[in-house]
Amino acid sequence: MKNYIFILLFLSFTSCSKIENSEKKAETQNSANISENIFSQIAKNKNIESEIQKTRNLNSKYYTKLDTVTILSGNGFEIKFDKNKFNKIVDTNPEFFHEFVHSPSTAYRNSGPDFSSEAGQDTYYTLYAYFLKQRNGIKKNAEYRKKLIGIYSNINSVFDYLAYGGTYFGHQQSRLVADAEYAVYLNLTDDSPNRYDVSKQKKLYLQSLRQMIDDEVKADKESTDQEKIERIRKMKAFVDELDHLIANLSDLRSAQHFHYEYY
Repeated sequence: MKNYIFILLFLSFTSCSKIENSEKKAETQNSANISENIFSQIAKNKNIESEIQKTRNLNSKYYTKLDTVTILSGNGFEIKFDKNKFNKIVDTNPEFFHEFVHSPSTAYRNSGPDFSSEAGQDTYYTLYAYFLKQRNGIKKNAEYRKKLIGIYSNINSVFDYLAYGGTYFGHQQSRLVADAEYAVYLNLTDDSPNRYDVSKQKKLYLQSLRQMIDDEVKADKESTDQEKIERIRKMKAFVDELDHLIANLSDLRSAQHFHYEYY
């Protein structure tokens, strides 16, 4: 009987020792894994910091030496940055200098958290246009840029009048220079932007705008007949200007894209 009890005690002790050893091994392995993960993350962070620094060094050529940078948007808006603020933007927004250019809305969605307010988004779009303009060629594409800004401004004005105004259209007027600059960029990379005559397509597009104006204004129950006539006259003047500005397939596509993207 004593031998039996001794054997049970021995087996119990051996089992506990094995469990204890197993737990110690597991703890040691977990500690090793944690340490490995920590060092791996540290190394990864260092690599990321190194890449960020390389990008900053590469983009430092865009730094300003002026005390103040004044940006004129091209459609009546002006924005100013002191030297430190401007150079910090160069450091923290490398997407402005990437080889592949995203649309302003995509660039803002991916990289614009520091410009989170409506006014901040206006500023981001202004900066986007400013830097892309330098890549596209400031003087080289001045006339085409001016035309696109005119096309987009007239479209925005049509819908502004239809809605009796609103802050949305004011922000759009500020931001449309970025869309215009992106259209300039796309046109530069298009080998055959004007392959055929688009006079019939343009006519249909402008007719659709004029018909929309008539229908929307006539449905307005708050305005007098004379007020409706005056509103229609003003809005159709914007459409007439579009008729003057849109001269080819590239112009028409840009106008339609801007129209259907935002209104």
